Amino acid sequence: MSTIKPHFFVGLSERLNMTVLDTIKELSERRGKTLRQVTDDLNFSENYLYSLKTKTPNGANLEKLADYFNVSVDYLLGRAEAKPVNEPIDLAEVANSDDDAIFDSILSAGGRPLTEKDKAMIKLVFADRWEELQQKAKDLKDSEK
Repeated sequence: MSTIKPHFFVGLSERLNMTVLDTIKELSERRGKTLRQVTDDLNFSENYLYSLKTKTPNGANLEKLADYFNVSVDYLLGRAEAKPVNEPIDLAEVANSDDDAIFDSILSAGGRPLTEKDKAMIKLVFADRWEELQQKAKDLKDSEK
């Protein structure tokens, strides 16, 4: 399994004056997403993200947003520089998923969103690798009998 770390270039001093909404806008732009797409992906109400200009989201929504963008809650609140959550990527989940949000949240092509062709190629590579790993595990298990 591999871990992919996103790259962010806004320093902590610049982030201190940003609202949660500003941070979400910045993260969305880097992923090629509109705020509407983020709202839909996370099942938030239509104007929820815009309400974050003047208020702080509750803990559950902060976690959803942090997980979606692969950043810490502290980063969303402007209290820390970006420190990506280092969770392993499940190759089987990526290969078998029809959800583009998985790709958009963990992968990019030189900082740009992946094209449909890129996503199809990655799925093929992951799917082939996953099947190979499953076969090796089965062969190993069979040889131990």
